[in-house]
Amino acid sequence: MARALKVAAAQVGPVHRSTSRAEVLARLIKLVEGAASQGVQLVVFPETTFTTFFPRYYITDDKELANYYEYETEETGPVTETKNVKEFFDHAKALCVDVQVGYGEDTGKGRYNTAVYVSGATGKVLNKYRKVHLPGSTEPFDLEPTTTNQLEKRYFLPGNFGFQAFRASSLKEHCGGTSPIVGQLICNDRRWAEGWRCYGLQGVEILCCGYNTTAYAPQLWGGDQNISREKAYEEAMFHHKLVVQAHAYTNSMFCITAARAGNDDGRHPLIPGSMIVDPEGHIVAESKTEDDELVIAVIDLDDCKQGKERTFNLGKHRRPELYGRLVEGGGVQPPPDE
Repeated sequence: MARALKVAAAQVGPVHRSTSRAEVLARLIKLVEGAASQGVQLVVFPETTFTTFFPRYYITDDKELANYYEYETEETGPVTETKNVKEFFDHAKALCVDVQVGYGEDTGKGRYNTAVYVSGATGKVLNKYRKVHLPGSTEPFDLEPTTTNQLEKRYFLPGNFGFQAFRASSLKEHCGGTSPIVGQLICNDRRWAEGWRCYGLQGVEILCCGYNTTAYAPQLWGGDQNISREKAYEEAMFHHKLVVQAHAYTNSMFCITAARAGNDDGRHPLIPGSMIVDPEGHIVAESKTEDDELVIAVIDLDDCKQGKERTFNLGKHRRPELYGRLVEGGGVQPPPDE
């Protein structure tokens, strides 16, 4: 294995609305330590890792809402230096483990659903990504406390960094002297083909994606609200795996997906499904629980070559001159009905 890496998806179990930041950090640090003890070089954590998934709630208390974000400005420095979470990043650096982790970012001028990739060798942020495809709405459709709302459009601005790949120079020595090419997505982004193709066109070899995906929220889906919990869970897991496996295959890259899983507050279930998928779309490792868990695999980045050079040789087989419709408009434009 010429360009071998040992990687992990760090699944995180239930984090309740009342769970303290200190408790969450202790659990995350334990996962990093467990990964380092097994020789892992890169660990991918979920979306909004440091808190519960707060966009499910209609929050009117500004002080509570502010607590779910990391305040990150030019004056405060990067998230790795903010007082709430610095301890986590310091541990990752001490263990020399690269981490990708998601969080709510407050710039003082706007709030975003963000993920950073941080070098274990230097503790520096190598890349920052902001979630592009925000689901849900700005207003709650139901104020019943047991209802799972989806208010990301209320609490976040759409990401404005686009889909910019980067080199994980911190992993260069493990990959035959060539730094891996990495891309990032967050949760709902994985359902949209456009981001994946943008990364495929940059030669991405490792796609990192953290997510929080509800296992049962019939009010969100519309249609049949009498769907059983078992069927809803089955459908959510099916679609999660479908899009990750398909897009990893069609863009010839590995994908590491990390879930916030379990039943938050006893009434907001989230699917697990943390997994590592290879460039042929096969699941090579996946979670077995809905709790804190490391999903570990050794991957060889040279396995991306077959797809990139043959089946999905984008430079050889694409016809971009015919794809204008993909960027000409944002919605469906059916042909005229004569």
